[in-house]
Amino acid sequence: MRTNKLCAVLGNIQRYNALLPLTTHRPLATLPFACKYRLIDFPLSSIVNANINTVYMIFNEGETQSVFDHIGGGKEWNLDGVHHRFFIHLYQDFLKLKANESDYYRPLIDYLEKSKSEYTVYMSSKMICNIDLRAVLKIHQLQKNEMTVVYKKVDAEKICETDAVLSLTDQGQITDVRPFMEHTEDKKQENLCMDIYIVQTEWLIDQLKAGQQEGATVDLQDFLRKKIHTVKSSTYEYTGYLSNIFDINSFYKASLDMLNQQKFNSLLYSSQKIYTKLKNEVPTYYAKSSEIKNSQFATGCLIKGKVENSSISRGTLLEENTEVRESIIMPSAKICAGAKIEYAILDKHVVVDPDVKIIGTKENPIVIKKNSHIKSDILR
Repeated sequence: MRTNKLCAVLGNIQRYNALLPLTTHRPLATLPFACKYRLIDFPLSSIVNANINTVYMIFNEGETQSVFDHIGGGKEWNLDGVHHRFFIHLYQDFLKLKANESDYYRPLIDYLEKSKSEYTVYMSSKMICNIDLRAVLKIHQLQKNEMTVVYKKVDAEKICETDAVLSLTDQGQITDVRPFMEHTEDKKQENLCMDIYIVQTEWLIDQLKAGQQEGATVDLQDFLRKKIHTVKSSTYEYTGYLSNIFDINSFYKASLDMLNQQKFNSLLYSSQKIYTKLKNEVPTYYAKSSEIKNSQFATGCLIKGKVENSSISRGTLLEENTEVRESIIMPSAKICAGAKIEYAILDKHVVVDPDVKIIGTKENPIVIKKNSHIKSDILR
């Protein structure tokens, strides 16, 4: 067991119907964000920046194609070497082992044992943040407790019903943990559990072995949540940028947050770099007819129309006399001449015919699913 060495487990099995149709054919982890990133880039980058060289990822069956398409061999995150590797396991395989009354956590325990790491960090891709895991580890080592839990004070409206919230003393000690849906106090802010945990690896192995004998939950995130108030737990307050993605509005607001320079720099240009899949493309071309105001563009776009307060991903074509406002356009969209898009999210490979209007509202943006061809107006 190597002293101070960390290994990582990245859980990505939570599904949120409120994010459909954006997550119909992809896990939440590979949802495009800020023109060229995917949500999984943020926890992976935090892991890499902490010098963690092995990652164990858990996904749902049938949701890994877009993961492999994005991560590839793991080169961008330095996970393609002999001593730097990633592993992907299906959540449903754990369920099958449990149904057969087998040691269902055995594959994860094998990984933890072979990692020879003193500590393990668990994260998910639902929370967009840029966290220094080395700082969390230092707190964990100083407190000498079984678990360290990362939290952030956030407005109640930014919390999903199934998220966990913490009750803390003035000294930061945890007195209670509960699902947000069970909260009874009318608070403007809550201590949101970010489902980022650091534990001793040997302790986790022992807990998993004991848990599977008792029929504990197969969901590792839920498993760790239930341990918070049953073992000695420390807390780490995260104070950087955070977006909690669980429905269309939270994703829409987080995406447009990136048009705010302060929030953009806080997330993407802090002391820690965010890594993503590299694509060698030509720069975006802005025609003389284009008019741009407070918007972001990835590479490979051809822009001939007006764009305001919007995020435009790779390979998008905006023809002449088009207008895009307060919208998120995902890769390879084609907006034909005269079309108007306001308060909308267009998934990948969407085609909008000439003079068609897609107009939603700030509180209820219109979502156009992947590969759609819009031939008539959609108004809300």
